[in-house]
Amino acid sequence: MPVDKRGGVDTHWVRMGHGRRKALLLHCSMGHAGGWQGMARALDDMLDMVAFDLPGHGRSADWDGVSDLQTVSMQMALDFLDPAQPMDLIGHSFGGTIAARIAAERPELVRSLVLIEPVLFAVALQDRPDLKEVHGEEMHDYFSAIEAGELEQATRIFSRFWGDGRAWDTIPEPQRAAMIKRILLVEAGAPQIYGDLSGLQSSGALNRIGHPTLLIEGAASPRYIAAINDGLMARLRRAERVVIDGAGHMVPITHPDEVAAQVRGFLETVPEEQPTLP
Repeated sequence: MPVDKRGGVDTHWVRMGHGRRKALLLHCSMGHAGGWQGMARALDDMLDMVAFDLPGHGRSADWDGVSDLQTVSMQMALDFLDPAQPMDLIGHSFGGTIAARIAAERPELVRSLVLIEPVLFAVALQDRPDLKEVHGEEMHDYFSAIEAGELEQATRIFSRFWGDGRAWDTIPEPQRAAMIKRILLVEAGAPQIYGDLSGLQSSGALNRIGHPTLLIEGAASPRYIAAINDGLMARLRRAERVVIDGAGHMVPITHPDEVAAQVRGFLETVPEEQPTLP
C-alpha cells in the first residue's frame, strides 16, 4: 500500500488483481480505494487494478481547500496512466466524472470507460431543467445544514439519499465521524458536477468521446442518475447501459458481484489493443 506523489499530492494507492488488462479505479466522494475490494475480488483473474484515495479521502493528503477538487484528482489519476498502454477506467459517482473528463481531454490514455452512477448533474439539468427545482426541494434541508455549519446533520441527510441504505444510527461511529469530516468535499466538487466548470458538457467534449463505454446504475437510485445516463446515452458515441435491480447509488459496494459480472461481460467485448480513436 504505497504512498507517493501523484499529481503533486501525497497519494495512497493499492494494487489488486492478477489479470492481463490494466485498469484504474476511481472511487466516490467520501469513499476510499478499499471500497473496491469486493468488486476487485470478482475481477481478480481478468484485471490488474490500481485504486487510489482522492484528496482528503482515505490515507491521501488533505485537499488544500483552494484548488479545484476534480482537477487535482484528475492530475493524480494521470500520473497512474501510460500513453504507451491505455487502461480501462472504472469510476463511481464523482470518480465517474473524473474518468469521463480524462477520456475527453486525454483520450490516448484510455481503452474503455465504465461509469457507475456518474454524477454529471450538468447533463441532466440541461436536458431536464425541471429537475433543478425538484433537486432543490429534495435537498433543501441538506443545503440549509451545510450553510449553518451543521455538518453532522448535513451528512445524515446526504447519506439518506446517496448512501448504501443503512440507517445513520446503525453506521459504526468511526465511519460516521469520517463521513462528517469529508462532507465538505462533496461541496468542493459542485463547481464541476453542477456548474460544468471544465466545460465537459458545454464544450461538446462529451459528444466527442469515442471509447467503448458502459453506464451502470442502480434501479433504486435517486432519479437524477437515470436522467444523467439518459443524457450520456444521447451524447457518447459508443455507450451501452445496464441497471442493477435492487441497488442504489452505492451499487459497486452493496452489489459488487453483480457489477463485476457486468464489467466482465463488457470488457470481454473490448479488445486489449484498441485502434486509434478518430
